[in-house]
Amino acid sequence: MTVSDPISAHQEICDELYGLAQEENRCLQQEKRAPGAELLGRKAALLARLDASLAALRAAPRPDASRRPALDRARTRILQVLQLDKENEQLLLRFSVARPTAEAPMPPPSAATLDRLYARHP
Repeated sequence: MTVSDPISAHQEICDELYGLAQEENRCLQQEKRAPGAELLGRKAALLARLDASLAALRAAPRPDASRRPALDRARTRILQVLQLDKENEQLLLRFSVARPTAEAPMPPPSAATLDRLYARHP
């Protein structure tokens, strides 16, 4: 096994994660609801593969300078995934908070309430 194998596999997983995050983002923006169980299952499986990939990278010998650009691309992709995931979390929070469909207007204050308020603040 060469050093490029774990790096290439890691880059591929990072790209898949980014695609999945984009899909989740589209789902949240278009449907304004949480993604389905199928998408969440794919995400969990991909994150497990990412953990295995990171373990393989740690176990591999240190890459030489020629592999540095590939590692930098993987880091950049992970940062993009994290940024998109943060946006997805914000969208999910926004859409999960229950909003009342029709707010009842506040009734006007009674004359006694107004008298008490004006009496406190002459």
